[in-house]
Amino acid sequence: MNPLRHILVLCGMLTSIGTFAQTKLVVAGPVDAFTTDDVGNLYVLRGDELELYNAAGGSWLRNSLKTFGRISQIDAFYSLKPLIFSKEQGQLAMLDNTLAVQGSVLNLPRNGFPQVVLACASVQNGFWFFDQQELGVYRVDAQLRKLADTGRLDQLLGITPAPTGMQEFDSRLYLNDPATGILVFDLFGTYMRTIPIKAVDHFEVRAGVIHYVQDGAAWMYDMRSFAIDPIPLPGPLRAQLLDLRMERGRAYVLTPDGIVIHDVAGRP
Repeated sequence: MNPLRHILVLCGMLTSIGTFAQTKLVVAGPVDAFTTDDVGNLYVLRGDELELYNAAGGSWLRNSLKTFGRISQIDAFYSLKPLIFSKEQGQLAMLDNTLAVQGSVLNLPRNGFPQVVLACASVQNGFWFFDQQELGVYRVDAQLRKLADTGRLDQLLGITPAPTGMQEFDSRLYLNDPATGILVFDLFGTYMRTIPIKAVDHFEVRAGVIHYVQDGAAWMYDMRSFAIDPIPLPGPLRAQLLDLRMERGRAYVLTPDGIVIHDVAGRP
């Protein structure tokens, strides 16, 4: 073999080995939905079964939630105590560290919230709801008593919001309305600003940064400098990306084949 060709082939093999060492398929598909918590635990939904994996991708627990209704959201605001929400049934529950329902399943229509289409956890065991009929957001306590109310967002902001996701982080609520951007509120429901990134499919807030998926690509928005940068992923992952979460320098990437963990050097 030509010496130069030999060197090029060897370099290619080393690159492939290095990429393989940094990237691994940890959950085989199909996967309906997934999320992570801030220590890197991975929560995977397949039908009515929820699975828990550790930060290295090791299988830990699984539990069937057949009687709950179709799960439309998982929120891991509290590590090892995920929230699950069924929009169709109007039901909400917190799980414990064995993925079993903690306490009682909360029926929202029976408690005066008939049109909740989004829910997430809040500090002090509270919850946030987006009410489709009232076009507003409520913050409630564990007994579903109202603590805060944004009022009608169509009247406040002059838009008719159609949010697809929300998350609380560091005493702020982030509400993703793909047509408008990501709306930010404080714990009292006071509108603060709109982050001008639109057409966002999935997003996650972490320490001054928003990681998000837009048009099949992964991006990072710095809330201090307002800079937008791509999240560096190998070509095959970029081509197959469906959803993404970032935890402690690791990208958890959903692809048609399953969930892949990729080490992203220098990323929060």
